[in-house]
Amino acid sequence: MSLEIQSRAGGVRFGVKVQARAQRDEIVEVREGRLRVRVTAPPVEGRANEALIRLLAAHLRVPKSSIKIAAGERSPLKVVEVSGLDAATMRDRLRL
Repeated sequence: MSLEIQSRAGGVRFGVKVQARAQRDEIVEVREGRLRVRVTAPPVEGRANEALIRLLAAHLRVPKSSIKIAAGERSPLKVVEVSGLDAATMRDRLRL
């Protein structure tokens, strides 16, 4: 299954499932239309969210300020918005 990416004005929006307290920070796969990501940070005081944003910024080659958690801030199932990027460029940079 492929990642479900919604094009928005000036960016994209997509679902992410985050596993906190993993052994390493990594993008694992796409499952059920969502990007599966592992981060070493614990889900305490927003640390896992910060790790997710850092990881996505590095892979997508955008500034961290371009990435926003639009929904699910306290849940492993999140909706992420990235401004300044289109769906094709995102797929290319994530190699999906």
